[in-house]
Order: sequence, then structure tokens, then C-alpha cells
Amino acid sequence: MKDLDSILKNIKNKELLPIYFFHGEEPYYIDVAIKSFENDVLEEDEKAFNQTVVYGKDTTFSDVLSLARQFPMMGDRQVIILKEAQEIKLTEKESEALKVYAQNPVPCTLLVIAYKYKKVDARKAFAKTLSKNKMLFLSEKMYDSDVPKFIDQQIRKLGLRTKPNIPALLSEYLGTDLSRISNELSKLKMILKDTDVLDEKIIETHIGISKDFNTFELTKTLAHRDAAKAMRVAYFLGKSAKQSPFEMIMGSLYSFFSNLIIYHTLAGKNPKLIQEEMKLNYYQVEDLRVAAANYSLKHATRIISVLREFDMKRKGLGAVNMNETQLLTEMTYKILNVAQLKVKV
Repeated sequence: MKDLDSILKNIKNKELLPIYFFHGEEPYYIDVAIKSFENDVLEEDEKAFNQTVVYGKDTTFSDVLSLARQFPMMGDRQVIILKEAQEIKLTEKESEALKVYAQNPVPCTLLVIAYKYKKVDARKAFAKTLSKNKMLFLSEKMYDSDVPKFIDQQIRKLGLRTKPNIPALLSEYLGTDLSRISNELSKLKMILKDTDVLDEKIIETHIGISKDFNTFELTKTLAHRDAAKAMRVAYFLGKSAKQSPFEMIMGSLYSFFSNLIIYHTLAGKNPKLIQEEMKLNYYQVEDLRVAAANYSLKHATRIISVLREFDMKRKGLGAVNMNETQLLTEMTYKILNVAQLKVKV
């Protein structure tokens, strides 16, 4: 959420709007903002009288607005926080009530609403009013390609020292679950000494990602066309389906080889421009550079067909009694030997 840093700074400086309505598919940013509103607006002795937290499943917008229209006790401001607002059925009557309140909010009330996992209907009158007054904040789902950068930023904020490839490794394993990523990094911050450098061994010990056998390593060994290691990694992953689900592996490989096709179309451009255009970090582009030397554009396109073929086999079409180990090792073998394949594309 692009406004988050500004919002957190305003909370710290007590420069607050009367209403903050958060909505969108990414819960992480909303949770961070709500936590700051809960902890940092009022002093501890004020919270008992002037801070109220309610949940969507237990209330209505009408009830929340009634609370908002009250005046603080023994203080200058009251804070009303509505969590899980998406649980409330937003009727036309309540939508109108929200619009009316947004047009004339109570100055001594700070009303904070967390509407998670989905967007509100921007066509609603209350949403238009909130948006017009810059009180509506959208928390969008992060693209896979942006997650390594997010991890790198979190690592820097926590003051951790790390090897360069760690953000990409954690991204491959943890996906786009920003809350889990933040929790795992916070745990590492508590565990590590100031002199420790976060590397694959520490990740393996404390998060459970094998430094030698993980989705990130399979992608990397295929990029380098290291056949012996790629086959070993594929075999191990097949035996560890709970830790590395087939769908996650397929998603990672599909993303990488789709990017390889794009990389080929940008051949000859400055690496920095490629990095900016593809919205990837240096290490991701470097892996694509290595892969481009091992797989032509035609081969990369064939690999996409191979991935589709094995996705169908995983769903039971064309594969007779093949377990995940057999599927992964055969798929890996076909990718490595794509030059000999005759695949219709």
C-alpha cells in the first residue's frame, strides 16, 4: 500500500484524518496500519475510556457510526476501530449512513475501518465521498515479481545482514504471503546475533527450507542446465510434497520460463533497462541471462508446453499411476532435453 509509510508517520505525529477506510485483497498492510492505530494514537491510560474495538461479525455499520458520534470521556479524542468489516452485509441504508457520516465526521472521533480480502464497490456513494476526501485506502495484492524487493526492504528495516540471494530464495518458498514473510523475518531477528549473516544454512535450520533441495534451487539448476543436480532436486521435491507442493513448483517454473521468453525478446538491451522493464532484481535477471544461453526462444516456448503437459498429467489426464516424484523427475528430464523434443506449440 503506497500510503502506508505516510500514514504511519502521521500517526506518530498525531496528524490524523477523521476517517481511515482500508480495503483490498492484501491484508498485511491493513493489519500493520490497524496495529499502529491501536497502539500509538492514545496513551495507555486513555485507552480504557476512549478506545473501542469492534468486529464485523458482532456489529453493524449503524452501531459503529453511533459510537463514532459520541464524545470522548476525559480526553480530546476517541478512537473507534472496526475490524473484519467485510463480515458486515452492507445494505443500502448503511451505505447511505456511511456516506452521510463521511460528509460530516465528528472531529473528536478517529474512525478506522478494516475491510479485508476484497475491494469495496467504488461506485457506492460512500466510497466516492471517502475517496474524494482522501480517506479511502486500497491495499492491493503484491505481484510475485515484487516480493523479493519487499523481502529485501524488510531485511534492511530489521537491520539483518544477508547473502544476496536470500530474498529470492524466501520469495520462492513463502510466495506472496506477506504476513508470513514478516513473521519469519521477525523470528530470525530475535534469533540471530548482530554479526550473523543470513544464509541458506540459517534458513534451513530456522524456517525449514532446504538449502540444496527447494523450488528456488530447481529453477536455478535448470537455468544453468546442471542435469545431475536438477534431477536430484526434482527427486527430493517429489518425496517432500507437503513442504514443496506440486502447484508451487509449477507456478515458479512457469513464471521463470515465461520471463525467459520475454527476456529473449529484449535481447541486446542494457541489463539495467531489462531489469526495470521486467520489474525484476539483478539476481533474477542474471539467472535469466544464464538460462538464455542454455535455452533459445524456441526452446523456452517448448518448455512452457512441457509444463502444461505435466500440469494436465498431475490432474490425471494422460498419466497412469504416476506419483509426484515420477512426474517431477520426468518433467525435469524433458526440460533439460528440450532441444530433442518435438512439441507442438
